[in-house]
Amino acid sequence: MWVPLVENEEYDTHGADYFVKKYINQLLDQSPVIDTVLLACTHYPLMHDKIREYTPADIKILSQGEIVANSLVDYLQRHPEIKNKLSPGGSHHFYTTDSTEDFDRHAANFYGAEISSVHVDLEAHKL
Repeated sequence: MWVPLVENEEYDTHGADYFVKKYINQLLDQSPVIDTVLLACTHYPLMHDKIREYTPADIKILSQGEIVANSLVDYLQRHPEIKNKLSPGGSHHFYTTDSTEDFDRHAANFYGAEISSVHVDLEAHKL
């Protein structure tokens, strides 16, 4: 139920509390020695604060986005030659096979700014 909460922009509402608390309790009931929860879905970082609210303070919460970003920083620091292949001042382009309106609205939550995507019709690009 967490993904639909995010996709319907209900993730930070009082109505989300029920589902977050329910699933955190189900997870914690599986083992008394859980010390870390990994938010391994791209949607879940938006729910981090709500998840933290219902997770005991001694349990660490990790986000896959942070792990991937830190890994990329580490990789780029170890491979400075990649910088020579990058274009300074590059631009961002967003493409979706879904509704551009829905994609733009949801992606803006993650990106932190308004975006404008372009629709790609996969049927038109079949080989």
